Amino acid sequence: MDYTRQGLEAIVDDEVTKRFSSAEEMAVWNLLTRTQQQHEYFSLRITVLWFLGFCVRYFILFPFRLCLFILAILWMLGSAVFLKYFPGKNAKLRYGFYINIVLHRILSRVFSAIITYHNTEHRAKSGSICVANHTSPIDVIILSTDNSFSMIGQKHGGFFGMVQRTLSNTANHIWFERSEAKDRHMVAEKMREHIQVEDNLPILIFPEGTCINNTSVMMFKKGCFEITEAPIYPVAIKYDNRFGDAFWNSSKHDLFQYLILMMTSWAIVV
Repeated sequence: MDYTRQGLEAIVDDEVTKRFSSAEEMAVWNLLTRTQQQHEYFSLRITVLWFLGFCVRYFILFPFRLCLFILAILWMLGSAVFLKYFPGKNAKLRYGFYINIVLHRILSRVFSAIITYHNTEHRAKSGSICVANHTSPIDVIILSTDNSFSMIGQKHGGFFGMVQRTLSNTANHIWFERSEAKDRHMVAEKMREHIQVEDNLPILIFPEGTCINNTSVMMFKKGCFEITEAPIYPVAIKYDNRFGDAFWNSSKHDLFQYLILMMTSWAIVV
């Protein structure tokens, strides 16, 4: 029975499964109940500090960040309309490059992101592919405050479909239908066509295919590495969860809930 119990414990607590749950609890609590439960009830002093922090985050930081988010949406829509009727393809792409960076810098302020870049001389260039580990949907925002990318992904409907169509007016992104998503060769061909155009932005890909809790990296899928015509620029993203855990556990929170959690964290430090 002992061997059976140990075997079951090993299956439940294996290294791979840990990567899809929130990171381990911190040694010092950051006054966020989402990182450590029940700590706000340890003592009256802790409860008061937690309540004051709650008021600051939800009644001061959150409204301000929400206004910035609305500003970013308005900037995106206004820029898309401006570029849609802007004459000259080359000039349109050039202005789109800077418009995208401004957009993502505004969005990064929505989470009070503090970002430190290393080895910036190795930024991805046109005709290349940038690959990165994947922790959160905001990974795109973090990377796009320093460089502008073409994104690749499945077409969506509703609000996200509107965002995709709007972004397509500012850069040449690669969107494909759900029925095409499993056709690896078709997606690779679209990527080859993209990188052959000199003015197109570098493609940003997260080869893990899912969000990992930033404690490790899963094996990359090989698809993008089969495109031998394009140089690969690897990027490592490491979040500091002392001020807010950026990991998106999609089994616990939908995207809207996740964004609220990010906008009510102290900050996102990368």
